[in-house]
Amino acid sequence: MADLPLLSHSSIRTYAECPLRWKFLYIDRIPEAPRGYFSFGRTVHAVLEEMVRPLVVPSDRRVDGRERQRTLEEWSPGTSPGTLLSAEELLRRYERLWVADGYQSAEEEARYRALGADLLLRYRDELVRAAPTPVAVEAHLQTQWDGVALHGYLDRIDRTPTGGLEIVDYKTSRELSNADAASSDQLAIYQVLVEGNFPDPVEGLTLYHLRSLTPMRSAPRARADLDRLYVRVGAVADGIRAEAYEPTPGPQCRRCEFRSRCPEFRAVPAADRDRLAGLVDQFTALRRDEDRLEADLRAAAEALHREAERLGVHRIEGRTATVVRQKEERWQFESEVVRPILAERGLLGPDGSPDPDQVRRLIRDGRVPPAVRQRLESAGGRSVRWYWTLDGGRDAS
Repeated sequence: MADLPLLSHSSIRTYAECPLRWKFLYIDRIPEAPRGYFSFGRTVHAVLEEMVRPLVVPSDRRVDGRERQRTLEEWSPGTSPGTLLSAEELLRRYERLWVADGYQSAEEEARYRALGADLLLRYRDELVRAAPTPVAVEAHLQTQWDGVALHGYLDRIDRTPTGGLEIVDYKTSRELSNADAASSDQLAIYQVLVEGNFPDPVEGLTLYHLRSLTPMRSAPRARADLDRLYVRVGAVADGIRAEAYEPTPGPQCRRCEFRSRCPEFRAVPAADRDRLAGLVDQFTALRRDEDRLEADLRAAAEALHREAERLGVHRIEGRTATVVRQKEERWQFESEVVRPILAERGLLGPDGSPDPDQVRRLIRDGRVPPAVRQRLESAGGRSVRWYWTLDGGRDAS
């Protein structure tokens, strides 16, 4: 079993989508191709961090899962809220932090650059009107979640008016809704991280849509929701420990930069094509022969069944072997009819499924009302399958 690395929301999502892509990224350390929208997001997040950091008033943290109070030496002179960057300084830092990788053209980069400046300036105006009270920005948190080591970089953690904490994650995407916040696994994992690092309760989860300057808010996840998420996170952790890195083909393959390395899409080398083409042709011919022989076998078995019925025999000798007619009997009943009757009498199986033997016993039981027995009897019945075996046990269909 492999050692389990620190897992983030991004790495968990990647493994769940395709374990082989996870291996390429996190084991083989193959870099992803740069993309403009990733560069844009990194730039905007970096500037937001510098813009909001002066407002931070740090909060107590947990140490080894226990609450503690800060000592005087731990408080820096900046423990009172500072002032936001000016609009001019904001734009200067935006230019300095700009990441130019991955854009398709100079025109595309220019459009993104203008969009980012507009987002940041409008968001700064929002902060001037109603400044938040962050206790941390771009906080790198780690915690243990029932044996799974998690980490993440949280854009912002705010103090709420009631003394709790609100997790805020910036989004530069085109569209976003409150439903996205309510279903976000990322926010749920961030809640686990904050609960493992801060003594104060998490009171809110927010995806902040920068394009519309709209906070998409959700209540913190209930324990049952986190338990269901942990099942999926645990499955990812188990797969990584077992080094299960098989590819999972799907729609995501269209945007995967590792297609040339993936066995689902990797082309056969030219030097091997003729030899392997011969093997493919051989396999194809044998599969067709198998299908033909299977059809011939069924036809011969059916002919033997007809003769056995006509003659009233179950054993027929040939020149080289003897075949024996065998019977397989099955009883089946409609679950929606028989289940309530069995449940009323406490006769359902451990998995809640009806047992045909129990149904048959009730049909025979004179103590059961006739109407009930009639309903059970009309809900199914016996089916028989005849088949042939070679004398000695081999199934001949």
